Amino acid sequence: MKIFEAIRKDHDIQRKLLDELINTSGDTERRDQVFEALKHELLIHEDAEERHFYKPLISDDMMQQHARHGIAEHHEIDELVEKLENTKQDSSAWLKYAKDLKHKVEHHLEDEEHTFFQLAGKTLTEDEKESLATKYVDFMEEARNGVAH
Repeated sequence: MKIFEAIRKDHDIQRKLLDELINTSGDTERRDQVFEALKHELLIHEDAEERHFYKPLISDDMMQQHARHGIAEHHEIDELVEKLENTKQDSSAWLKYAKDLKHKVEHHLEDEEHTFFQLAGKTLTEDEKESLATKYVDFMEEARNGVAH
């Protein structure tokens, strides 16, 4: 497996959780469960991606601006998650922030999949693509199983 497929699998998980979140309503246990799952998934994905995808690419002249942009978008996503955490789940503002989060995350995923992956594919060797995938997947599995880093 290459790093791109590994990341794309997790992007699909994020898309599914975002869709589920938008389809919840009020201050319900289901909304809380989906939100907690999404927060965890976003957090560990950002960490894994920054360590095992952006960091190896940021020193490349062609990739530096794209890597920095991706990291900046991670921070914007974190800020929206924080807004959701600080807003009552049964308020109309909460759903607006959830939709903003969905839009921001989906925009970020599209950027990565349609621009960043193509450029990175030209920069990384085949061995690097596989090695980074292994490190990324191992990191994600450990994070999902509660192993501290």
